[in-house]
Amino acid sequence: MRALRLPAWKSEPELVEVPDPVPGPGQVVVKVGGAGACHSDLHLMRDFTGGLPWEPPFTLGHENAGWVHAVGAGVAGVEPGLPVAVYGPWGCGVCDRCRLGVENYCENPAGAPVPGGGGGLGLDGGMADLLLVPDARLLVPLPDGLDPVAAAPLTDAALTPYHAVRRSWTKLPPGSTAVVIGVGGLGHMAVQILKATTAARVIAVDTREQARASALRHGADQAVAPGERAAAEIREATGGRGADVVVDCVGAQETLALAGAVARMLGDVTIVGIAGGALPVTFGSPPYEVSVQSTYWGTRPELIEVLDLAARGLITAEVTTFPLERAVEAYHRLENGEISGRAVITPA
Repeated sequence: MRALRLPAWKSEPELVEVPDPVPGPGQVVVKVGGAGACHSDLHLMRDFTGGLPWEPPFTLGHENAGWVHAVGAGVAGVEPGLPVAVYGPWGCGVCDRCRLGVENYCENPAGAPVPGGGGGLGLDGGMADLLLVPDARLLVPLPDGLDPVAAAPLTDAALTPYHAVRRSWTKLPPGSTAVVIGVGGLGHMAVQILKATTAARVIAVDTREQARASALRHGADQAVAPGERAAAEIREATGGRGADVVVDCVGAQETLALAGAVARMLGDVTIVGIAGGALPVTFGSPPYEVSVQSTYWGTRPELIEVLDLAARGLITAEVTTFPLERAVEAYHRLENGEISGRAVITPA
């Protein structure tokens, strides 16, 4: 079969032929219908030189959906032809967190298929004709009306901001304000999730005029360009109080400084993006009792909720599709800021 593999750190991925995977006991092979191209993949290609608990080579693609192709011995509950989404963080499956479906925070990484990773992150992912999934528990059947191409980016680009927003639901009643910084693949979903699941006013921030227009199309109440006036604009829009919740989908030094500057007392600042910035926390800065946290992906139960929202038409990933032979082009366009929403590779 064909597979887009990362041969080494700081290298371009290569489309090569590899043997078809064969499922062992408890395993499932999925025929890939869609695999999302994520900015974090660009970090693997451009930035890392080691330091992770796994190494290349491996097949890229950690946002995956498709159809069950073959099952190993002992697998029950899924049959060939079933449309499924693949839950991305592959934990040990037996620690307290994993038993609750919180495999993104597995506490026994040594017992996982790959420590702190999964398909497309240390193990072979979905930018291939077929994907080997190590356990059937990592598959979520797709609701009626949701196809694998639309579902694939939801497994990260929607699940990650959904987890970030969900943990702050109690701070987002009527009269509250949420700010989303960075309206790309994750941010355009964060805007929709906020509008679908809370009563908050939503303010989007992005350097790109196209992205700000996209945020408004997806329900944002206001879109702001970053710069000297950005914090003041957001403060003015909130009557001087600031934002109850800030979701930073970039995580750069400048965006985190803005997040700290606009947060309301008792609010949340959640760092989702991995651009390497830092937010100093001292007495009185950010404002009193602002909680600052980072999050990683989301839980298996939350993925079920995300897919339900999408099947009901309450959230929709903005998708540009590319065949597998143009996957490298998709990454180049993503790197150049030419993709609105999410690029999805379609091997099928």
